[in-house]
Amino acid sequence: MALNAERKAEIVKEYQVGEGDTGSPEVQVALLTANIEQLQGHFKSHNQDHHSRRGLIRMVN
Repeated sequence: MALNAERKAEIVKEYQVGEGDTGSPEVQVALLTANIEQLQGHFKSHNQDHHSRRGLIRMVN
């Protein structure tokens, strides 16, 4: 369910502030947003997946 390495690299490249930047708030928010969007689709077809739902809650908090 996690983002694959290629998609993650695309997001980092799009939102990075400087070369090799992976920790800026822009990159972190973009990665979290992509992960949440992916999980939303997962929950539509697996609405009783409480383990992943707990992981989502932990990411957001």
